[in-house]
Order: sequence, then structure tokens, then C-alpha cells
Amino acid sequence: DKANLSIGLDGLGVTPNNLEQMKEAIRAPFGMVLVTGPTGSGKSTTLYSIINELNSVERNIVTVEDPVEYLIEGLTQIQARPDIGLTFAEGLRAILRQSPDIVMVGEIRDGETADIAIKASLTGQLVFSTLHTNDAAGALTRLVDMGVEPFLVASSLVMTTAQRLCRKICSSCKIEDDVPKDVIERLNYTFKKGTKFYKGKGCEACRKTGYKGRTSLTEVLMVDDEVRTMLLKGASSDAIKDYAKRNLGLKTLYEDALLKVESGETSVEEVLRVTSTE
Repeated sequence: DKANLSIGLDGLGVTPNNLEQMKEAIRAPFGMVLVTGPTGSGKSTTLYSIINELNSVERNIVTVEDPVEYLIEGLTQIQARPDIGLTFAEGLRAILRQSPDIVMVGEIRDGETADIAIKASLTGQLVFSTLHTNDAAGALTRLVDMGVEPFLVASSLVMTTAQRLCRKICSSCKIEDDVPKDVIERLNYTFKKGTKFYKGKGCEACRKTGYKGRTSLTEVLMVDDEVRTMLLKGASSDAIKDYAKRNLGLKTLYEDALLKVESGETSVEEVLRVTSTE
């Protein structure tokens, strides 16, 4: 929604702990931050809200996008045109000659773009981009699969965050939901004592759907020295994810969704719909 463009990270509906980690990561002096997820998961909106958060007259921010979705004041935005040879990789090479402070690449589609972006992030630029992987750890191993040297991935990445969009219960027709016990057991999650479940009954305001508006589900992986070592040793994304869950407080997309059920923002039914493919 173009009207929402001026939002910063606070406007995405990210759970507090994840929001704090994201804000810390985007303040890094240089390095790379990746947002990952399928098409239509809100990745571009997240990138733009990060850029809004960092946009100031002192900073030279340059983007290469395909297409340029929103025009933001104070930025130099370049439209990639693969049909005439202006690929993401070529666009990126061109903008790096202007020595920007912050670079946003709409999407890393190939090894060449990945390689240039990562090398830029190691020479003093803060680089933001997106990938298509199912979870946060998968973004790290995907770069290696694209042919980027593991030591370059390990030294450049600051954070990866996976995301999905989930619908919010309509506030005009929100009612308590009598979720069957077996469904709750199947969720395999310990809810806070006294948690009440809600759903939307369906009304004019939400066109009888029971939902109005959307919120982000996020899975944030902060890259620490151990994750770097694991990458160098060729660890799988599952092994990295397990380590992050145990030691870095990583909450999976599924757990993040259930936190939103706990807070009454969304329904059990919606969580099952959104995360059934995970």
C-alpha cells in the first residue's frame, strides 16, 4: 500500500524482541542484512521501512530495484533493466562507484549479484537485499549454494530475517474462539496460563471475512561468531537454525505466529493456514 510507505520498522507489527534485534542490526556500520521469504511476504515493505528508518541528509543511500516500487525523497534509485543489459549486478557496479553509505538491492537473483553485494558490504557499505528462502538460516546457505565463498558470507552477514504476512482479526467483530482441545494440543506449544483465543465473526467492516489488515511474522537470526564458524565448516541450515534457537533466542515463524495468537492479534485458524507449508 503506497500510503503506508513512510512507515519505519515500528509500523510493521514485528514482535518486540525481534524488532529490537532488527533495529540493532540495521545500525551496523557495514555488512549485509537480508530479508527472505516467498513472493508476497512483504519483503519490499520491510526493506523500505528499514531505509525510512535510516534515511537522513548525512547518508548517501542508493538503491537498484526492478521495478522501483516507491519513490523516496533523498534517495538515488536506479531501475534495473535486464532487457538492455542493466542487470542488478551491472546496476550495483555502477552505484558503487558513487561510494554510497547504504545500498539497497531489490533482490539477489544470481551468484554475480550476491558476490558484488557481499564484497561491497565488506568495504564499508551497509547493504540490504532480499532472497527467496523458507527460513532465516536458509538465506546463509543459499548464498553459498549460489557460489559465494563461505568465508565471504560468514564475514559479511549481520542478520537474516525470514518473514510471512498474516491477517489480523477484525477489531469490529472480534469474539472469543472456542478452539477444540485436540487442535490446541496439535499446535505443540505452551501458551501462557489463561490465554484466550479469538476470531472474527465476520461483519460489514471486514466484508464478512473476520479479518482486517495484516501483520508481519518474522524469524530473526543474528549472525554471531559461532554461526560464522559453522558456515565455514559447511554446516546445514537446519544445524544453524537449531544453534540459533538454543543460543541466540531465535523464534521460528511458527512460534512468532503463536505469540500473535497469544496476544489476540490473530486466530489459530490463520496461523495454521499461513504456516502449514513450513
